[in-house]
Amino acid sequence: MPRLIVTAVNHYPKIPNLPRSAHLRQAIAQFQEGKISPQDLSRVQEEVTREVLQEQQEAGLDLVTDGQIRWEDLATYLAQGMEGFRVTGLVRLYDTNTYYRQPVAERKVSWKGPILVRDLQGAQKNSSVPVKAVLTGPYTLASLCLHPAYPRWEEFVLDLARALRQEIGALEAEGKAVWIQIDEPNLVFEKRPSFWPLFKEAFQLLTSGTSVPIILQTYYGGLDGLYPEILQLPFRVLGMDFVTAPANWKLLENHPFPKGKGLAAGIIDARNTKMESPSEISSRIERLLALCPQADPIHLQPHCGLEFLPRETAQRKLEILARAAQPFKFQREPVQ
Repeated sequence: MPRLIVTAVNHYPKIPNLPRSAHLRQAIAQFQEGKISPQDLSRVQEEVTREVLQEQQEAGLDLVTDGQIRWEDLATYLAQGMEGFRVTGLVRLYDTNTYYRQPVAERKVSWKGPILVRDLQGAQKNSSVPVKAVLTGPYTLASLCLHPAYPRWEEFVLDLARALRQEIGALEAEGKAVWIQIDEPNLVFEKRPSFWPLFKEAFQLLTSGTSVPIILQTYYGGLDGLYPEILQLPFRVLGMDFVTAPANWKLLENHPFPKGKGLAAGIIDARNTKMESPSEISSRIERLLALCPQADPIHLQPHCGLEFLPRETAQRKLEILARAAQPFKFQREPVQ
């Protein structure tokens, strides 16, 4: 039977419901007004990171994230840590009601040092279960940025892949990462079949020579037209969204996972406050096990990040998911 690992995807809600204090929001406002220092803001971010790690563990997760508390969006945090970018005005992020400050590649982009290692190390110190490192992949990152320094968008994507490969190396060597997740929602959100060869080349550059198991995480769309060919890429686990794209179930029916590949199944709705019942989740787990008996491991998770939910709602959804998964874990093994 596949190992079942209950996890979150990436972002966790930063702001708690009342009556708890929204101290991160207050600190960000004070920082923007010049009333507190970057060090003061960092201390609050560390405090909130500890809170969300504790909430994920209390919910019963086997594998957690740091909640990406320092991230504003999918693009800005990484871009600000690289050479060549300037961050500009606000644009809409996908189909959400949120906006992000769009990075602009004004010079050739390159890696200038670890961006996520300290965040991962801090999370590891405050978690009794493994923590996965999460970063936006080069294809999606390039899609969210302007690139006047690059006449050809393809070269921009490949330079980002080279830079992020160095970040992955730092997460392996300095961060002692046990899982590294590459988020590539743009692969399915804005499906462009003509860019599939570019995506494959960038992903192979990104993961070449890695020793830590890689998760290729997709969400906001289905893998029709890409599956099962995508299974040939060098990753350990493929993330599929079964909420936004229920047609992904049909893909599994037609072509189950082979040995040697794992599935990260987004089976609870991360953008709806309505609670799934344990019986609903159990039936989805049963369906996954029936369709993919050779997939190992199977990660059970929301379909995307939880940042758009109230914080207590997010934790409750994770609790229900973990409780529903428990009877299926006949052979509990440590997450490696």
